[in-house]
Amino acid sequence: MKKLFVLLIIFFAFISLTPMLIDDPGYISIAMSGMIYELTIYTAMFWILFVFLIAVLFFIFLRGGFRFSLGTWNKLAYASKRRGIKDFEKGVAAYILEDYVQAEHLLSKSSTPAKRERIGYLLASSAASKQSLRSNTQHYLGLLDNIGNNVKNSNLESVLVSIKLLMEHDDFVKARAMIDEHHKFIGHDARLLTLDINLSLIEKRFLKVVESLVLARKQKTITEETIKQWEEEAFYGAFNQQLTEKNEEELSHYWNSLSNKVKQRETVVFMYCKVLAAHNIIKPLNKILLPVIKKGANIDFLKAMRSLPLEKPDELIVVVQKYVQKDPSNSLWLSCLGHLAVSSEQWDMAEKSFDSLVNLAENQYDNVDLLAFAQTLQHLEQFEKSAQIYAKLH
Repeated sequence: MKKLFVLLIIFFAFISLTPMLIDDPGYISIAMSGMIYELTIYTAMFWILFVFLIAVLFFIFLRGGFRFSLGTWNKLAYASKRRGIKDFEKGVAAYILEDYVQAEHLLSKSSTPAKRERIGYLLASSAASKQSLRSNTQHYLGLLDNIGNNVKNSNLESVLVSIKLLMEHDDFVKARAMIDEHHKFIGHDARLLTLDINLSLIEKRFLKVVESLVLARKQKTITEETIKQWEEEAFYGAFNQQLTEKNEEELSHYWNSLSNKVKQRETVVFMYCKVLAAHNIIKPLNKILLPVIKKGANIDFLKAMRSLPLEKPDELIVVVQKYVQKDPSNSLWLSCLGHLAVSSEQWDMAEKSFDSLVNLAENQYDNVDLLAFAQTLQHLEQFEKSAQIYAKLH
């Protein structure tokens, strides 16, 4: 290549110096459109050879240099994208390794160059959320909104992540707006339904949750335990709202409006009793509890009754005492009587019931019984014995 370059320099130098060394270089006349162009033979040779040389170089470029030039251009043009993809992959790895500071930094700067804005901003906002950086989280979610964060422009999963992050940072208004925008998917996607129910509970829209529980029970991916938790909170809130925001009559009307199937659910019945007991509404409360006690078959419900704040359980005590008299060694009725006695502050009755209970064989009591027994003994100023009962708690 160097030799060719030197030869070309010598050749062009010869062409340019020859006219100066020869007195009569010779001329060529070219007539075109009434114009005559005159140039020396050496000048003509120069331009012919120059054009030929350009043609040769162009041919070489097309044949061997084009690939090299295209590859070089690609390297230069896409260097930023390749670097962005590399940083993006590092950011994802850092997120998996729970290095959220590094993950946020890499993902936020590489999302655009790597052409991965949607997933990049989602992961960056999640990484910021893991660090409790609310402003950063909102910033990345805002960038998502700018590129269109909805099912039409992306996918439902991106929407779900955004809603979850908004809820984690108490931005309930935006979360509700996104859920309402995609409300048509609630009946078909258990994940969106779950977010809707959780947000509704936060918003204290208990009646809406009660209605949504019908859909929740049709979803195979939602566990019975989760539904039970929702049911407890939703019905307790709904009953309490009817009473506190309206009146006792409206509460009764709402209870009666429920279907028989719903009113047979133990959780729903207990939440109704809990609201009635908390507000000392005795008559409708006893109307529900007395049949349960008389049947004596629902052991779980009878145990749950121990947590009810019953201020005037006199009618209930009379019924339970009959069972205790028939079967003095029945742990269920001894426990029930003891707790009812504590609620009505009949400490002697409570002590006798719990004492009989703890002296039964095979420890037929639990921590709830022991705690109530210890508190009873404190009220009776039997502190040493109370300490002994507390020591049994496990």
